[in-house]
Amino acid sequence: MEKTKGSILNEQFVSRIIDSMADGVFIMDDKGRITYWNRSMERISGYTSGEALGKTCALLSCSRCFGKSCPADANRCKIFERGYSEAKECHLQHKDGRDIPIIKNASVVKANDGSILGIVETVTDLTELNRARAEAEQASLRLGEMHRLDNIIGKSEAMTKLFAAVKMAAASDATILIHGESGTGKELIAGAIHFNSDRRTNPLVTVNCSALPETLLESELFGHVKGAYTGAVRSRTGRFEEATGGTIFLDEIGELSPFIQVKLLRVLQEREIERVGESVKRKVNIRVVAATNKDLREMIRDKTFREDLYYRLHVFPLSVPPLRERKEDIPLLVSHFIDKLKQNTGKQIVDASREVMRAFLDYDWPGNVRELENAIEHAFVLCGRDRIELDDLPDNLRNPTAHKLDAVTRPVETKKSRVTREELFTLLHDCQWNKAEVARRLGVSHTSVWKYMKKWDIPLRPQGRGR
Repeated sequence: MEKTKGSILNEQFVSRIIDSMADGVFIMDDKGRITYWNRSMERISGYTSGEALGKTCALLSCSRCFGKSCPADANRCKIFERGYSEAKECHLQHKDGRDIPIIKNASVVKANDGSILGIVETVTDLTELNRARAEAEQASLRLGEMHRLDNIIGKSEAMTKLFAAVKMAAASDATILIHGESGTGKELIAGAIHFNSDRRTNPLVTVNCSALPETLLESELFGHVKGAYTGAVRSRTGRFEEATGGTIFLDEIGELSPFIQVKLLRVLQEREIERVGESVKRKVNIRVVAATNKDLREMIRDKTFREDLYYRLHVFPLSVPPLRERKEDIPLLVSHFIDKLKQNTGKQIVDASREVMRAFLDYDWPGNVRELENAIEHAFVLCGRDRIELDDLPDNLRNPTAHKLDAVTRPVETKKSRVTREELFTLLHDCQWNKAEVARRLGVSHTSVWKYMKKWDIPLRPQGRGR
């Protein structure tokens, strides 16, 4: 029967569409001979269309065919009995002899009268996916290695006691509250607790509680449903649900607003959450580890932190000592950071001079271990020798006396006397009630903003705003 112009055009369109697909597609007739071979099949298998046409699928040496090796004989292929083949992971042999991981799917095509016209097979190349899986597994292993106790550097008495406490914390499922100054390594301690616990194979989810305004933080923690607020075009799983079976680390817990404190208290009491915009209660199996550099007891006295939440968090407290209280660990830390940066930069710097070590030991380290690491990184940029010298250090380490004098004589501006109720209300309105932004503009902490709002009876969110 002669083909019409329209049918020829349709065939060309179908051929173009199949050739543009990322998956391999080939067609066999009722005898099992290949009659069509798209471009992706050429890429995946290495065989051109000219080499494949007229051959059987035995060309691919597929590792699985209904649980057996391919019979290479269409008359004995069970697909004609079943009419389809379920998607399965297997391997085909590339023209150059390599095994290519694939997902294979096949289906028999029949005419209206039930006669078999042929077979269509699709082949999905899993090479990149398997590589990504392997990289993810390696990354997970490296993350676990990074948080091992023997990778938290320190041999001082204070750190020895902390290591023992971390081991006890890891062996339990109790809620942990880590207290320590900025830069002491609270996140590293949280990671050590998780990766040494029975939850190590499940997620460790970290949330910085000061990084987002209240509304966004609520959605980040609890998730939301589609339409919960303007811009919520799809439902979203929150971080508590993402951490199910594992650990959620709430950093800078002292920055939580009173509203989020109430919601967190409910999570700790009931171990269940509600997404923003719905009333369905969802159980979460999580371990909570929180951290702060603030004095929460003082915040309780100031009515900016809930006492009941504090005791829910304070089940097993850990205190991370500042670097100035464990200066005997400085040589170990310096050696560790030099080795780390040597690997990252390729520079052959092996140690630091005596003058540098003396400067390190004399310094008070207000930024703690993070500041020490930054100082060594600064030195790596400048140092052109195999040893860090005093001239390679940041100015505040080379001239600590001048910086101390500058800190003493610099006038301190207090913001409290410079903001009125009207000014604060206007600023809140200008910032769409983003209290983090208000605090930044005033140069004060979130806590101070909440204190002013409580003192002047300013609502925590705009009047009439729904939730």
